[in-house]
Amino acid sequence: MFIKPSTRAFFKESKKLGRYGLAEWLHGYIYGRWVYTYISIGTGEHWAVKKFRPAGELIYRLFKAVTKIGGKEDNKASVGWSDAYHGKVVTLESARRLVTLNQPIRLPNLEKVIPYPRARDIILENPDHILVLDCPCRSSRENPCLPLDVCLIIGEPFFSFILEHHAKKARAVTQDEALAIIEAENRRGHVSHAFFKDAMLDRFYAICNCCSCCCGAMNAHRHGNPMLASSGYICRMDQQRCISCGTCVDLCQFAAIDLQAESPVDEDKCMGCGVCVNNCPEQALSLERDPAKGEPLEIHNLMAQCREAAVGKDSGCNS
Repeated sequence: MFIKPSTRAFFKESKKLGRYGLAEWLHGYIYGRWVYTYISIGTGEHWAVKKFRPAGELIYRLFKAVTKIGGKEDNKASVGWSDAYHGKVVTLESARRLVTLNQPIRLPNLEKVIPYPRARDIILENPDHILVLDCPCRSSRENPCLPLDVCLIIGEPFFSFILEHHAKKARAVTQDEALAIIEAENRRGHVSHAFFKDAMLDRFYAICNCCSCCCGAMNAHRHGNPMLASSGYICRMDQQRCISCGTCVDLCQFAAIDLQAESPVDEDKCMGCGVCVNNCPEQALSLERDPAKGEPLEIHNLMAQCREAAVGKDSGCNS
């Protein structure tokens, strides 16, 4: 039986973790190999889920069971969907820095930045290996937002695995091309998320540029499943500069701005993505750090902190 080189590499990498058994590896293989089916089932958009409701519900239950396979540590019994597959909102500048790294990075156990019990490492081998993939969430919709090719897969072994198994829907891009995709999506009002998944070796593997109408994670978050973590910032409005043009209202994917309200920015809803700030024609908006919203995923700062912590001891991180 022929096994693709990228599949062997993915398996080899999973064995290094120690905590990954056959079930966890199989989950990762299914996710990467059939990501479009996986996501369409997860979002309820798969034709079988829609057309054959009883069978669809069974498929969905099986899907949920597969995603919970494994888990040898006691605390994994309480790990839910949002703990194992989730996104961290990142500002445009943070996304830029993530796709322009020029050296391997090892930043494990980022509890303060990634507030989930699973999938919170940033371990990047060959960070300049970047591909753009047709968004599985958009692809599952009948009338998706365009363009489709907006999901960035970063580093090995993910780059080679996705490229080999989805050659018709993925292509390698340079760091400059990746930057252009992120910046164009930001102008469209779409939010950059750094995505982490247990099946993807418990770590960061992608930057997705998301719209609330298509994105499964954003829809789940809106309906009470906390799949997204704030950037650590919050939007502030200078009401003297604001001319009530409504650009920010139209662009905000989290419905956090109401120009008719006494406090135009709903701080509970605001995730600090900065899309409104970047697109405000009057520069009436700004981002401000809010400790209550968690720590930002600012890769250069995290690398510097890791270097400081590593002085004189083995911190398990390197950069």
